[in-house]
Amino acid sequence: MLEFSIKTLLAYLLGSLIGSLLVGRLRQVDIRTLGSGNAGGTNALRTQGPGFAIAVILIDIGKGLLAVGLLPGVSLPGVGIDASVDRQWLAVGCAIAVVIGHVYPVWYEFRGGKGAATLIGAVAMLSPLALIPVLLVWLVSVTLSGYVGLSTMLGSATLPVYYLLHDRDDAALVVFGCVMAAFVVFTHRANIVRMWEGNENRARRLWLLRPR
Repeated sequence: MLEFSIKTLLAYLLGSLIGSLLVGRLRQVDIRTLGSGNAGGTNALRTQGPGFAIAVILIDIGKGLLAVGLLPGVSLPGVGIDASVDRQWLAVGCAIAVVIGHVYPVWYEFRGGKGAATLIGAVAMLSPLALIPVLLVWLVSVTLSGYVGLSTMLGSATLPVYYLLHDRDDAALVVFGCVMAAFVVFTHRANIVRMWEGNENRARRLWLLRPR
């Protein structure tokens, strides 16, 4: 259990490195004081523009890639590789930890983003084919509704469905999908309230569906 504990802790600390706040230091801006106050890619795009947002998203996705793709297989000094630790559960533990770290970063007063980009990176390493329905549902939803938050929740909700259909016997992935879908909804609870009240910001719809 030492290996599992150390590596999930490292994944959490990696997740706590927030892309928007790291890039923001170069511009001397804290986007948590702007727009929606969220430290994620959507608020970065709305307040700082596409170049800033792309850098933020790449960093946040990269954290998920590293936490799941690198940490579980690394032999750490004094820890090594414990043969009794299931590699799939360790990868899932690191995936959950890195997303939680992004949302509640210890380096930034536990005020981070909503975890979507980091979750994409984690899923890309755990089961890349699962990204196809996730991104497809997100794209269709944001095209039809214009609500990025709603689309992110719906996209995340496809994860447990995908795993139940394609990886039913992999308990680690099924648990991961269910936990992450619920967690993403939780991190978007303010968006749900704003949508209910009719105050949620709407993204531009894709040009194919814009009225002429």
